[in-house]
Amino acid sequence: MKKIILPGALLVLIFLAGCSDHNGDHSHAHETESNPFHGAIDKVVSYFKGIMVADDHSHNHDNESGHTATADEMDDFSGIVMDDEQGHDSHDDHGGGDTSIAITHFTETTELFVEFPAFVVGEASPFAAHLTRLDNFKPVAAGRVTVTLHGGGAPDEIFSVSAPGTAGIFRPVVQPRHPVTRQVTLRLQGEGLDAVHELGQQTVYPSQAVVLAEMEPQETPEDTISYLKEQQWQVDFALTEAVLGELRASIQATGTLRPRADGEVYLSATSAGHLQRKGSFPYPGMQVERGQLLATIAPRFGAGGDLATLKAARDKARSEYQLAGRERSRLEKLWKEKAIARYRLHEAESAETVAKAELDAAERRYKQSMGGKHVGSGIPILAPIDGLLARVDVAPGQYLHEGDLLFHIVNIDRLWLEARIAEADIGALQQPSGAWFTLEGFEQSFSTFDLDGRLVALGGTIDPVSRTAPLIFEFKNPGQRLRTGMFANVRVYTGQTAQGVMIPASAVFDDGGQEVVYVMLGGESFQRRLIRLGIRDGDRVQIKSGVEAGEYVVSRGAYLVRLASASPAEAGHGHAH
Repeated sequence: MKKIILPGALLVLIFLAGCSDHNGDHSHAHETESNPFHGAIDKVVSYFKGIMVADDHSHNHDNESGHTATADEMDDFSGIVMDDEQGHDSHDDHGGGDTSIAITHFTETTELFVEFPAFVVGEASPFAAHLTRLDNFKPVAAGRVTVTLHGGGAPDEIFSVSAPGTAGIFRPVVQPRHPVTRQVTLRLQGEGLDAVHELGQQTVYPSQAVVLAEMEPQETPEDTISYLKEQQWQVDFALTEAVLGELRASIQATGTLRPRADGEVYLSATSAGHLQRKGSFPYPGMQVERGQLLATIAPRFGAGGDLATLKAARDKARSEYQLAGRERSRLEKLWKEKAIARYRLHEAESAETVAKAELDAAERRYKQSMGGKHVGSGIPILAPIDGLLARVDVAPGQYLHEGDLLFHIVNIDRLWLEARIAEADIGALQQPSGAWFTLEGFEQSFSTFDLDGRLVALGGTIDPVSRTAPLIFEFKNPGQRLRTGMFANVRVYTGQTAQGVMIPASAVFDDGGQEVVYVMLGGESFQRRLIRLGIRDGDRVQIKSGVEAGEYVVSRGAYLVRLASASPAEAGHGHAH
């Protein structure tokens, strides 16, 4: 309880009231007759007792000073004393009963957990409003909070504070004037937020005695776990609402990330010779562009690999192809005239085909060596695709033999996910339109639907050793963070769907072999629930029992809530007063 220093006059009044209590004289009619000021004394005592009792149920963070009565509030207090003289019940007999109210309310941007004493006409009801940002689950550190009482046929009453006492905790003091049922609204403005929290209808009671007589205490389940906002704000903590939705059924598979069929190339030496650098020599991980000069080969003298020789070989192949084409045309005319046998035409057609293949090979060798604009001594080695250098198997000045591996280039803009589907699961794949997968080192899962994915092929045969069939999806590599060769745990969507309650998979906690979640009962109270899981769809999981739609579960920090339940003393059970 906070210490409140009272002026000497008030101490005298309280002493007089104590003497009256000691004598057991509680009759207001008698007090009015014998001592016209005794009702006022009771009211003064009740007012400060109300502050102390209310303060005893509020949070005390960093020894905050709490609410200081303003001049307007003292004027209100004078009115209360006059009302008491006119015959209203005094509040000296309210005792120490708990008349506090706790409400938790969410908007799209903020969470409010607020505690305050029940409203009594003319009495101060200090709020402890804990406001949390939902984008990071950290306290609202600045802003203005306004509490409005409206409805019930009475004028609106507005109470506000311009800043929090400590980060996240705002303490407006409400002092209602009208004994009616009021609609209560709390509005936060600040830090780029404008959030309105509706606190529902609250009764303004005529006296504390009526509060104790009519207000039923809020029951707390025995298995409630206390985990305070001040603790939640200091750790990696988050809440997520359980919602109804559609989940897609899937089957388990293993998979590997690999380049597309046209997204990978191995460059080898087209001729024997020495490898020469052109500028900076290529290195693994280097980004290259199609047509980029990587190095050159100085061919061995007489090897026939220089540009002039390659050009002559191409021209010769082209001439032989043209000659074979003319010969095939001549024999085709003679065969139509029945002047030659059919087999001679077949021989001509075959010779033309061989000549065409030799010309194509000569063209490829010459184009790779020429590279269009790269002309000079040596045979240039050009990058045929955009991508990353996955491997560099040579060094500058190294002597090469024809066919030696030089560079391995991989384009990772789009990758293939090759999943291996077990023979027993093939029948469950109705329409495998997509998949989601997890990778070692990445917390989140990846979905082909989110990554512009598409089905490439489902293998038509079962591997005789692994008894699996390959299923390939192509997808966009997010930020080029994924690498070929990574092992993936894959769930392939079967085409079937199911409706149910969904929560994040991160909310499910394995507690001694039991699947549990921690459900928020109020802003600082939680409950451990055993659950029965259904199908999993990416980062979401179906809950068949244990959680209802609309409830909030701990999606980050569940282990810390478990620790709070195991050792409430160490976890900071309850607030300091």
